[in-house]
Amino acid sequence: MAKPPHLPHDRAVLLLALLAGFPAVAAALYFTWHDHHDVSLQLLITVVLAACWLGLAAATRERVVRPLQTMANLLLALREGDYSFRARAADHGDALGDVLAEINALGDVLQSQRRGTMEMTALLRAVMERIDVAIFAFDQDRALRLVNPAGERLLAEPAERLLGRTAEAAGLADCLQGEPQRLLPAGAFPAAEGGRWGLRRSAFREDGRPHQLLVIANLTQPLREEELKAWQGLVRVLGHELNNSLAPIKSIAGSLGSALRRHPRPPDWEDDLRSGLDVIAARAESLARFLQAYSRLARLPAPALAPCDLASLVARVAALEGRIPVEVRGGPALPLRCDAAQVEQVLINLIKNAAEAALEARPSGRPDAGVRVSWTRRGTLAEIRIEDDGPGLAQTANLFVPFFTTKPEGSGIGLVLCRQIAENHGGDLELSNRRDATGCLARLRLPMGAARSP
Repeated sequence: MAKPPHLPHDRAVLLLALLAGFPAVAAALYFTWHDHHDVSLQLLITVVLAACWLGLAAATRERVVRPLQTMANLLLALREGDYSFRARAADHGDALGDVLAEINALGDVLQSQRRGTMEMTALLRAVMERIDVAIFAFDQDRALRLVNPAGERLLAEPAERLLGRTAEAAGLADCLQGEPQRLLPAGAFPAAEGGRWGLRRSAFREDGRPHQLLVIANLTQPLREEELKAWQGLVRVLGHELNNSLAPIKSIAGSLGSALRRHPRPPDWEDDLRSGLDVIAARAESLARFLQAYSRLARLPAPALAPCDLASLVARVAALEGRIPVEVRGGPALPLRCDAAQVEQVLINLIKNAAEAALEARPSGRPDAGVRVSWTRRGTLAEIRIEDDGPGLAQTANLFVPFFTTKPEGSGIGLVLCRQIAENHGGDLELSNRRDATGCLARLRLPMGAARSP
């Protein structure tokens, strides 16, 4: 069935006005012509009635339609972004005035919002122009839609040539895939003046369409500052350790020299000489251990990956601890691919520390304190857990600070070396106090895959 034609609103109002006045006009004409008055007078009355009728109907139409046209013009201006128009006679108290007042208020709100948006856009543009970080935005078709001056300098081309290019044409295709946060290889941007570059990639939406944002920063200066801080810290630690060893050696050597030059010598001068030489030898040995431990950390080679049976590796290391039994609780069969020698050294250090902690707890009322080793799978990682019943960790914040140790004969290198080996394999090492009881829990996580370069 065909839909009846739609009657426009203004014509519908006019028609209703005509229909509303038609009964009265028809009755007036009936009585005018029915009483047999003068024909000319009847025609005059008829014309006057018809004119009034049509005029009032047209005025009614105009009264209804004109405010609607005003509101339509105001809304059109708002849709087009022109917020300068306002409706007059927008007074509260009647329905039409309330509608016009609300439209005016809507215009004020939109004008304020656009002003704030423009100010924020200007601020963002000023920040993007002045920061020394390259920013790129790509749309869903991998076409470049935004670049700041730092990005232009990085690619050595103006924005007019870069905008609209695909990521492949701009030389940034590799940045849109892989890890979203990583260091880029040296020489990634031939037009730039060398340096190391860090990448951060995130996703956002504009008009409901996915976009990707790239932030590329030059890390050369921050890395140099961190390197300088590391060297300064290393020099302070080395200087402290050397002074701790050389100061007593110098003092004792001076005392022994004075004793040898004295005549006559005291009867126990040989005992003093022997005691002084023993102290010098002990301090020299301690200094040699310290330098040897640092040398091991500095010369750590890259892991040589090979298939490794985790169960046999843990059993072999556990058997090396002769002071206290190490319980190997085991776990699922995990075909680990790692540098067995380096991982074995990590396990030796961790089990040695756990055994020393358990032995420390035995004289204090815990004769059954021991060490347990187990492993499990966490996604793509193999997690080796070493648990002890010792007193726990007093300071967890400084565990992996180089040269920090709580042991009288410790070098402060062991845990740092263990974590470095784990990270070179692409894993990590975590030490924490147990929650279920007193003691420490070490978690060594190693990926069952390729390792990263150190």
